[in-house]
Amino acid sequence: MARSSADDMELKRSCEAGIMSKEKEREQVVMCMRVAKGRGVWGKAGKIASRHMAKPRVLAVTTKAKGQRTKAFVRVLKYSNGGVLEPAKVYKLKHLSKVEVVPNDPSGCTFLLGFDNLRSQSVSPPQWTMRNKDDRNRLLMCILNMTKEILGAIPKVVGMDIVEMAMWAKENTPVKVTQVTTKDGPIESVLGEADSHVAVEKDLVSQAEEEDIEALLGTYVMAIGEAEAFSERMKRELVALESANVYALMETESVVEEVLEGLEIASICVEDMDEWLGIFNIKLRHMREDIQSIEWRNNRLELQSVSNVALIDELDKLLVFLQIPPEYEASLTGGSGGSFDEGNMVKNIEACDWLTGAIKNLEASNLDPSYVKLRAVREKRAEFVLLKCTFVRRASEFLRNYFPSLIDFMLNDKGNFSQRGQLQRPDHADMRYKCRTYARLLQHIKSLDKSCLAPLRKSYCHSLNLLIRREAREFSNELRAGSKASKSSTPLFEGPANANQPASVTDTSGDAYSKMITVFIPLLVDESSFFAHFMCFDVSALAPSDESDNNNPATEAKGYSSAEMGVLNQCLQELLDGIQEDFYALVDWAFKLDPLSCISMHGITDRYLSGQKAEVAGYVHVLLDDLETRISILFSRFVDDACYQIEKYERNVRQIGVVPYIPRFSQLAARMEQYINGSRDLVDQAYTKIVTIMFVTLEKIAQVEPKYVDIVLLENYAAFQHSLYDLANVVPTLAKYYHQASEAYEQACSRHINLVIYIHFEKLFQFARRIEELMYNMSPEEIPFQVGMSKVDFRKMLKSSLTGLDKTINAMYRKLQKNMTAEELLPSLWEKCKKEFLDKYTTFLKLISKIYPNETVTSVNEMRDILASL
Repeated sequence: MARSSADDMELKRSCEAGIMSKEKEREQVVMCMRVAKGRGVWGKAGKIASRHMAKPRVLAVTTKAKGQRTKAFVRVLKYSNGGVLEPAKVYKLKHLSKVEVVPNDPSGCTFLLGFDNLRSQSVSPPQWTMRNKDDRNRLLMCILNMTKEILGAIPKVVGMDIVEMAMWAKENTPVKVTQVTTKDGPIESVLGEADSHVAVEKDLVSQAEEEDIEALLGTYVMAIGEAEAFSERMKRELVALESANVYALMETESVVEEVLEGLEIASICVEDMDEWLGIFNIKLRHMREDIQSIEWRNNRLELQSVSNVALIDELDKLLVFLQIPPEYEASLTGGSGGSFDEGNMVKNIEACDWLTGAIKNLEASNLDPSYVKLRAVREKRAEFVLLKCTFVRRASEFLRNYFPSLIDFMLNDKGNFSQRGQLQRPDHADMRYKCRTYARLLQHIKSLDKSCLAPLRKSYCHSLNLLIRREAREFSNELRAGSKASKSSTPLFEGPANANQPASVTDTSGDAYSKMITVFIPLLVDESSFFAHFMCFDVSALAPSDESDNNNPATEAKGYSSAEMGVLNQCLQELLDGIQEDFYALVDWAFKLDPLSCISMHGITDRYLSGQKAEVAGYVHVLLDDLETRISILFSRFVDDACYQIEKYERNVRQIGVVPYIPRFSQLAARMEQYINGSRDLVDQAYTKIVTIMFVTLEKIAQVEPKYVDIVLLENYAAFQHSLYDLANVVPTLAKYYHQASEAYEQACSRHINLVIYIHFEKLFQFARRIEELMYNMSPEEIPFQVGMSKVDFRKMLKSSLTGLDKTINAMYRKLQKNMTAEELLPSLWEKCKKEFLDKYTTFLKLISKIYPNETVTSVNEMRDILASL
């Protein structure tokens, strides 16, 4: 077996020399061994998965005395280029927290030392591989003994048994025989190697600790010996225990006899008591039977008395149901004093309440089944039903005549209608007050006979329709007659450019429509709501105007059944049918006077449709929707006519300067903005359609003379921006077209300026364009050798282009000025032209500097000065 490196004294001296070369204080090397260093890779669950290539190292365990304390270290030494050991790493033994044998090494010679003061715990610690297990055990035992000796505790050991390590240490401690000189002479002394070290390596478990453990284990020894002997002993103890129990029973025999005697006497007493109780039970049974007989007869008498009283009460109640109170008889039968005048309505309502209750009380569901078959009850029920039919017939006939007479009275009073010079607002408060007198009566008619309501509703609707239609007709006629309106001077797109200047806006026709809507729409809503409640439709409240389906009147109410909704809508149509004609006539009249009044009329109508907080009846909503549609159609007709007039310009002769419809549109837009009253959707749609046609027509007009396309476009787009600057700042739709015109203006300016520049400097920029084309295929140095591109050609081109530069630039200015009718655009256009020319000239000089670097050319600054001086 090869000698262990732990016994290599030369290695130990080399380690001490290497440590002394770096440390000021001397350290004693307790043990040193050659090892192979590897670096593990963390695998799953924090285990070392593999290691890198091993490197030769020396692990040395050293101590250093510092006063009364001793410090221990684990040093790692490596070989330098000359083969000399030098310190590489030092670990303090007090930070050693774990000693782990790597499980992936089947030989068990690889281990790692875990220190708790390492900066990065995510980096796996180095692995140390020994030559064999004995070397590993020797080194680890030295480290463990030293930590216990100096620190008083050992680190955590993983992957090996600490007891086996202690046994290995006891078996493998080498014996050293030394001669000790005494006074008797030299003798041999046998010492373990561990006893010979300066740092004494003690056993992991001391002798005192072993004795304590044996004493502790001794407390659990039962000293029962052999199993058969223990079983015999237990049998003997059981027999002795049973014998003791039998002996105790034998001693208590006299006591048991006394107890049996007492039980015999008690049994005789119980038998006597049972006989006495039997006698008393027979007597009590006879008495109980007598009492039950008496109670039964008494209960029958009491039940008969109670039943008789209850029967009398029930018959009295039944008689109340079967007899007509005398105070209601005249009202129900139509006798003297039984009219439906307003003074008698309180008594009539009370009579109806009684009759309704009496009929309901005599229904089979509300009566005891035994009463239902009584002849008196059946006869009285038939009598009450006949009385009900008579009363309903009389009341219906009265109301059918009452409604027309009430309306006729109002129709005959001219003060209820508008007259010449005086607008009269309809007032139905008195009529509704009189109708409410009979509201309870109508409710009773519905509960008694619902079929009688249809004729009453029809009579009411027909009569009130006549009144409302006449009020609307007279009001509308007076509005038109009282409005002193002349034909509006709405700007159109035909005629001279200075014609049709905007007049002051006085929307008389729109005001007339607003008055008509303001007066009659709330009236119609109130009448529809009053009719629904007065005529007893099953509705709690009419729905708000913001229902999801505003075009369907059926969605305008809550709590309706589909059949009930159909009846209500039909009645409302009969109530309000025909009034729309007066609204249509007013709208048509307003449109003829001033087409732009459609804007204000549309806003008012839309506000009543969408913004009204009051409850709106279904048919009124339909009327408003139809009015809005009619106004939109009329205004669309006006917009289409304006677009047609604009399109006619493209068929005229060539236009010079600004086309007339551009300033006229600004006048029209200014007036349209003044008419807006609420929503501006109608106006924005008109703007979109008219401006689109204007721009399309302008492009067509410009194409008539191709030479002047850009001049016509830039002048007209500039005029559009100038005329609509103020409106575009406040109207988003016009702002969009303002920016569109601005972009078109810039494009037209750019095209026209480029054309003027290329006309006067054509050779210069054609030469530059040819250079750019050649640079795609060859280097700049080769271009001067191409045909027409030599330096001589360049000089000729430069001389012909830049000679008489001031005259050429003046010619450019005159070219821009030619055919321009808008002189105010010329200064800004000339500035753009100079800037564009300088940009192109700068690009030209950059190209020339690459191709003809030594040629003298007028610089950009010189060119800028020349342009500024002209």
